[in-house]
Amino acid sequence: MLKNIRGERGGFTLIELLVVIAIIGILSSIVLASLNTARSKGSDAAVKANLSGIRAQAEIIYDADGDYDAVCGANSVTQNAGVSSAIAAANTASGGTAVCGKPASGAASGWAISSPLKTSGNWCVDSNGASKAEASAIGATVTTCP
Repeated sequence: MLKNIRGERGGFTLIELLVVIAIIGILSSIVLASLNTARSKGSDAAVKANLSGIRAQAEIIYDADGDYDAVCGANSVTQNAGVSSAIAAANTASGGTAVCGKPASGAASGWAISSPLKTSGNWCVDSNGASKAEASAIGATVTTCP
């Protein structure tokens, strides 16, 4: 060991070590809180991207069938597979359950899909081109985002 000016052995006291450990603990808790916020925002971005991708898939269904019936209710398994996988991905990212709204039987064609976000609220996309945050989820027969 090295000796200081007075000829004594140098080293850290117990209190100095405890202060350093406390400072490291405080800094690590701040970093972990920031990471949790970033994870939530990343999950929300994944939900928004998945729901936005459904809009393009819905237009392909409309071009093939002339209506949006297969977006929320499968009248064609192959056409609905892309929408189903996008909804499943949104459910995984949000940790909730997306609601796909379609018109009541005999009503005009259209669709709307709402999925919960990790941070707060829901994200809604519809056949009219809306893509926005909503306070609550849509109903099963709603075809436009409120």
